Amino acid sequence: MMYERVSSALGQRPPKISHEEMRQRQRDFCSKIDSQSVAIITNNPVSIRSRDTHHRHRFNSYLHYLTGWHGEEGVAVFHHDGDWKCRLYVQARDVEKETWTGRRPGVQGAIDQWPVDESKSRDEMEADLANILTAANSVYHIQGLDTVVDGIVAAAFDELLDPRVILDEMRVFKSTAEIALMQYAADLAALAHIEAMRECRSGMGEWQLQSIIEGCFLYHQSEWAYPSIVGSGDNATILHYNENKDPTRDGDVVLIDAGCEIDGYASDITRSFPVNGKFTEAQREIYALVLDAQMAGIEACKVGAPWGAMHKATSRVLAQGLVDLGILDCTFEEALGDDFNGPYRQFFMHGTGHLLGLDVHDVGGGRQGDNRPERTLAPGMVLTVEPGLYFGAWREDIEIDPKWAGIGIRIEDDVLITDDGPMILTAKCPKQISEIEALVGSI
Repeated sequence: MMYERVSSALGQRPPKISHEEMRQRQRDFCSKIDSQSVAIITNNPVSIRSRDTHHRHRFNSYLHYLTGWHGEEGVAVFHHDGDWKCRLYVQARDVEKETWTGRRPGVQGAIDQWPVDESKSRDEMEADLANILTAANSVYHIQGLDTVVDGIVAAAFDELLDPRVILDEMRVFKSTAEIALMQYAADLAALAHIEAMRECRSGMGEWQLQSIIEGCFLYHQSEWAYPSIVGSGDNATILHYNENKDPTRDGDVVLIDAGCEIDGYASDITRSFPVNGKFTEAQREIYALVLDAQMAGIEACKVGAPWGAMHKATSRVLAQGLVDLGILDCTFEEALGDDFNGPYRQFFMHGTGHLLGLDVHDVGGGRQGDNRPERTLAPGMVLTVEPGLYFGAWREDIEIDPKWAGIGIRIEDDVLITDDGPMILTAKCPKQISEIEALVGSI
């Protein structure tokens, strides 16, 4: 019943990024490098989990962005031969190995099914690359992902150029097709969060709430974009808590930070709600403050606004609220401090958000609490807005009234910058107090 509810509300899955769009990305990338250069984009390595068991492989986002390749060991080489060519080196067909680990596209499959000009076996790569690099005056390459390619490049060049300088800026601005995938990922994650709220009961394990959300992802041919955080009570005050091993308790708030990937594009949602479906007075006051701060941050997400505008907006609301609640015994100006580093940061330790895309903490920008990069918000950027307040009873570095101890609240949405104002991609996930209290434990 749960999965059917999600499916009926989800809508049709959007198509993958077209070959035409990827070809345009390749042209844009190559137009920014010298024709005497070679660019080599490698894949993420396979990672061992234990002995002969591997972690599930996840493609390198740069390789996927340019070619759509999602298999293991792919290497894309961009070189100028009268015109720019994209050659993809892949694992050759091998019936014996494929019997054990699955079918491979092979050289012919790669050229037939991916937007590349040429395809060759990795068995030919070493000699090919040595020849290509001999004729080049520079090479763009990210070291540390493919030891074979690293060795070939190191034998030819002492200094490398970094393709991320170009690609990161390209990836900041999302196309219509990318936004459609991210909207679907946001919808799926929102609906999964709703199911966790509906099913929540006092005494339920954090791991069980995790299984509800991630089960929704898997059922809909998705997977988590990052390890899910499900922290109840004092665990909610640990920013990247992901052990998810404790039972929830009546009277506690549980914080769930979980998002999924659709064809590599991520969503990222955090919701905080009372395990028993009713906020205490103290929890309600902190939640309302964080929600007000988040709304101020979203309102600041306007075209032309400085990168840090949303962090400053949320910080002002949180600093004033902490003074008003008596948690900080000082003036607003003192709470905020110089350069937004005042004592309010004891309880709001992170930035307000980050860019979102093929990586959950996407390329092209620091967190919004950082002073870099010096950019302004522009249409097509997708970012998170996620203020929070954390009053860990376990912390020895702060003194707080016991009524606040053990409360951790974060509220996070995914926001698309548009000329018409911020568009909340995760709007399907409730966050008003009345909505949450009506939803929690409703099944």
